[in-house]
Amino acid sequence: MQNEETSAPSRDSAPLSEAQPSVRKRPKPGERRVQILQTLAAMLERPGAERVTTAALAAQLEVSEAALYRHFASKAQMFEGLIDFIEQSVFTLVNQIAERDGAGRERAARIVTMVVQFAEKNPGMTRVMVGDALVYENERLQSRMNQFFDKIEATLRQVLRDVAVADGSAMPTVDAQVRAGALTAFVVGRLQRFVRSGFRRLPSEHLDAAVQLML
Repeated sequence: MQNEETSAPSRDSAPLSEAQPSVRKRPKPGERRVQILQTLAAMLERPGAERVTTAALAAQLEVSEAALYRHFASKAQMFEGLIDFIEQSVFTLVNQIAERDGAGRERAARIVTMVVQFAEKNPGMTRVMVGDALVYENERLQSRMNQFFDKIEATLRQVLRDVAVADGSAMPTVDAQVRAGALTAFVVGRLQRFVRSGFRRLPSEHLDAAVQLML
């Protein structure tokens, strides 16, 4: 997510006695909700950032905490909004890749690459994906991210089973499960390193060579 830029209203050159009081433009329905999520994601991008509080978020937006709760019932709902964005963005592409014709190894490599590239372009989202931003938050949030990676692994397992069959494996399901689990663990590890390094160690570092070794 990228922060939207808004231009400040221009002041006219009328005499002070005729000047109209500046009126803050009210966001359209839904815009404030998006703005809150964008700001939360941006705050999570700060390396070494502490836990984001609703007070800090409200201060960043220059609104009251009560204004936040008019759009989200809780901070957990705000994080759920970020998770919704992650899931929709990633799985739309995962499904497109998985359904394409082509070698299973190539499709698996594309899925891994896409997830890593998404994380690299969205550092704040990566902190959510690996659970770093969810510490002390509602447990259901971490559970959703666990399910996210379970779905990634299940898709890789499906794609790689075709590879195992083509290779003449006696146990294609087991072989696919092992490879899918290893690739998923690799992705999670790369994202965790990215976060723990303060976003200095890019997860895409030597990515193609590493994935080819695993496949």
